[in-house]
Amino acid sequence: METCKHTLHQWKRIALIEEQVALPNGHIIMHTTISHPGAAVILPIDDDGRIIMVNQFRPSLKKWLIELPAGTLEKDEPIEACALRELEEETGYSAQQLLPLGQVTPMAGFCDEIQHLFVAKQLTRTQRYSCDEDEVIEVKAFAISELESMIISGDITDAKTIACLSKAKLCGYL
Repeated sequence: METCKHTLHQWKRIALIEEQVALPNGHIIMHTTISHPGAAVILPIDDDGRIIMVNQFRPSLKKWLIELPAGTLEKDEPIEACALRELEEETGYSAQQLLPLGQVTPMAGFCDEIQHLFVAKQLTRTQRYSCDEDEVIEVKAFAISELESMIISGDITDAKTIACLSKAKLCGYL
């Protein structure tokens, strides 16, 4: 089968792709996907056991979200390098220890993004890099009990944050 595939829109490293897809049941459909290079999500734990979070203004939602630091992979960038870069850019911390937690697929119905989850330990305070033009970020530290209460109350709604905190707790890091 010859596939029909074309880019409807491109923005930074993200594209809107329409293509012909053969389903397992034999049906052929036209499907539109957001093509995303992938991202790193970092759960930084300081020496006191507090979690370093970002309070970030999200223009798409026009509101602030409390979330773990995270960011998109650059071209040909190893995922671990992305995690360490994003941690320092967004929080001003570097990590001596970076532990992989696996990956999540946050929007599989319409996006091919894979988010790679990490726990960062042995943190050292550095200088925060300048954020991207569309990033407004405040850095805050929380006890895990505070974050769990904020998830229950709905003050934390970010899916990657909830998934990474849950996986880290299930794996015994929290």
